[in-house]
Amino acid sequence: MTEAQAQFPDLKDRTVLITGGGSGIGAALVEGFAQQGAKVAFIDIAEEPSKALALRLSTQSAHPVVFYHADLRDVGAIRSTVAAVESDLGAIRVLVNNAAWDDRHDIDTTTEDYWDNSQAINLKQVFFVSQAAAPGMRAAGGGAIVNFSSIVFKMNPPQLSAYASAKAGVIGLTKSLAGRLGPENIRVNAILPGMVVTERQMELWLTEEGIAKTVERQCLKHVLKAEDMVGPTLFLASASSGSITAQTLIVDGGLL
Repeated sequence: MTEAQAQFPDLKDRTVLITGGGSGIGAALVEGFAQQGAKVAFIDIAEEPSKALALRLSTQSAHPVVFYHADLRDVGAIRSTVAAVESDLGAIRVLVNNAAWDDRHDIDTTTEDYWDNSQAINLKQVFFVSQAAAPGMRAAGGGAIVNFSSIVFKMNPPQLSAYASAKAGVIGLTKSLAGRLGPENIRVNAILPGMVVTERQMELWLTEEGIAKTVERQCLKHVLKAEDMVGPTLFLASASSGSITAQTLIVDGGLL
């Protein structure tokens, strides 16, 4: 982490599961929770960077950071992986649904298979990971789920129709799950990042010129990094937000 994070004592020794934790925002979240003394597990489909991350952080953390390889499009794999996390580390008390795929596409070339694959990665798995983790949270007395959406669906993106639809769907799912799980002391909230500059974004989509134009539109005139998502996530996962649920938190430097 580039800067010290506030400490949330209730997160110490809690089992935290993060999806898509091998790189980008997910990797920053894995490191942030590990620094809180949590027992951190993460799921990713990319093995090499995930193994390297888990090895590096395990040498610095109070508990080993554990990587689980799974394809989140496979509901059976979700269920077996969540069960493995619970068996290895105990009931999941914090779930961060971060995994996503923001591929660009045009309406004229979008196929049914492409659409279904995008929804499976960006929306469907958010529900089924939450469904798999909920019984353990319930039995343990409660927990927190933090879902990652995006501001992109609010910005009329011309080449992100499937992704934007899924990210809007995450908001509806967040509110519905909050209503269902609240009586069981499980809180569900969502974070909407703005333009977060990661290595993948720079490789595929972003340019220095485009970044500069976006920063100029932000109230805060600095580039958002993956680490900027850590503090808000820790807050929503901790007892400090114990009366907050069914809410969305935009973290975009004041772009919207």
